[in-house]
Amino acid sequence: MSSTDGTPGSPRPEGSESRSGAENEGGGPPTPEGAARPPRSKARAYKDFDWNTMDRIGQAAAFDAIGDRYDEAFPHKEGQIASGAWLAEQLPAGSHILDLGCGTGLPTARQLVEAGHQVTGIDLSPGMVKLAEANVPDAEFRRMDIYEVERYELGPFDGVAAYFSLLMLPRAEIPYALRMLHQQLREGAPMAMSMVEADVDDFTLPFLGNTIRVSGYLRDELRQVVHEGGFEIAGEDAYAYAPASTDVPPEIQLFLQCRRRP
Repeated sequence: MSSTDGTPGSPRPEGSESRSGAENEGGGPPTPEGAARPPRSKARAYKDFDWNTMDRIGQAAAFDAIGDRYDEAFPHKEGQIASGAWLAEQLPAGSHILDLGCGTGLPTARQLVEAGHQVTGIDLSPGMVKLAEANVPDAEFRRMDIYEVERYELGPFDGVAAYFSLLMLPRAEIPYALRMLHQQLREGAPMAMSMVEADVDDFTLPFLGNTIRVSGYLRDELRQVVHEGGFEIAGEDAYAYAPASTDVPPEIQLFLQCRRRP
């Protein structure tokens, strides 16, 4: 996710939070009256998506309210750190990596910057973007929805980190998001991603005093969805994780090391 503007020098459309306003020429939710329309993009992974099913209302607000309590609730991130190290090692220094759903920027954006890479992080939550900018000043962050990555043509990227970001989408959207990432990555590029293993779809979950909606798969189905999205799975790790907060139940975290297929 990213800084407060979806594209440099122009107001960011708030279509991800609203279903009212004029229809977007570039594809996507309607743009509210008075907001700048995004530029057309040649990449159209989302072109057949049913925008009437998109509902982000409440998701960003929940993480704005949670703020840096997120890192307090999830203090030990051995799986994510190990996965981030794999991603960093796959690429030469100076590579451009997308941190999809960057949150506070910790640990991933900082880890990748310290490894010598150029990082662009995006997040739907302006509160998370502000924390990320403070935590990792040498990375670039934008307040942006996942589907907007292709609309603003941020790529191509040399790699992508997608840690627990796709689980914030309904299952029907996840294949579109994976195809979008496939289009934004160079051929053979690595993707490090994680999901919580759970057979749920847009499930309402109490989370650190707020309510969010999450989706997940059992691991065999997750492998299939990722493969169909255009990625080969080079490795996989699973971690039993117990958050520090009693408000969040224990979970199985799945980390996949992937590569973009032609």
